[in-house]
Amino acid sequence: MTWLSWRQLRAQLLVTGVALAVLGAYLVVLGTQIRSGHHDAVASCGDACGSALREFQSRFQGQLYLLDALLLVTPALLGMFWGAPLVARELETGTHRLVWNQSVSRHRWLVVRLAVVTATAAALTGLFSLLLTWAASPYDAVAADRFTALLFGARNLVPVAYTCCSVVLGALVGLVLRRTVPAMALTALLFAAIQVAVPTVVRPHLGTPVHSSQAMSAEAIRNLSFLGAQADVEGLSAPNVWVVSNSKLLTADGRTVDLDRYHGCLSGQFDVMAQCVAALDLHVDVAYHPGGRYWRFQWLESLLFLTAALALTGLALWRIRVA
Repeated sequence: MTWLSWRQLRAQLLVTGVALAVLGAYLVVLGTQIRSGHHDAVASCGDACGSALREFQSRFQGQLYLLDALLLVTPALLGMFWGAPLVARELETGTHRLVWNQSVSRHRWLVVRLAVVTATAAALTGLFSLLLTWAASPYDAVAADRFTALLFGARNLVPVAYTCCSVVLGALVGLVLRRTVPAMALTALLFAAIQVAVPTVVRPHLGTPVHSSQAMSAEAIRNLSFLGAQADVEGLSAPNVWVVSNSKLLTADGRTVDLDRYHGCLSGQFDVMAQCVAALDLHVDVAYHPGGRYWRFQWLESLLFLTAALALTGLALWRIRVA
């Protein structure tokens, strides 16, 4: 049964393996270039280190973002092309009648096929994730934004868990629809929706955020970076801080801000605006996750998707009894 599963998978494995080999060679070259660029930027920066590192980031940002996006969609593609046809093709062509009339039970047939396909897909995704994480590590250390939705889903453990869930989801959808092409389309649509919903709805609640009241001083406003990855305001200057919510602006004694005066500050040069806003003595309550929680979130989200994969496997085993 295992040998048959491997034999049926060999065409997809060959194509994916060749693509991964080419991609792996590119990542090794890119990783070497990133390390060389980082070394040169640090060695030559002197008093203008910030400028040199920003130039280093802009040099490799586009390539890494494309690779991040590719790894982020890889689980959906594997679920679409490997998971969805797994059972749907057998049901659509009628070959399941021959298989299920042999000595192998339906449950054993499905478990073995799912195990072989899912383990292979997870191994390939894991290798891709390992190479990309290694290649991008100097860049990620400078950017300090690994909690962003794009980077978090394209590093370390979670891509493997995504793949396991996507492949099993595809198999279940194929088992229900009994048609290969509709099953492939629906699998891609469902998993894309999951990948949008989890970072925005589920991930922020995998841990209780830390709350901090931040004074919006002129220096804090000048150093404020985009929310969601790193907030360089007083008390939150550590890398990889993930800001999840901000309350309305209040004065230091808790009074509501005079909006007319506040909006009057939002014009002119940035430094003048920063001084004007700082004079209002504004404070904002920030809810955030410290950068040190990164691995906790990686493990928790991976466990969430692996648990979902097991639950979907159970549903598939129940469904196959009446297929």
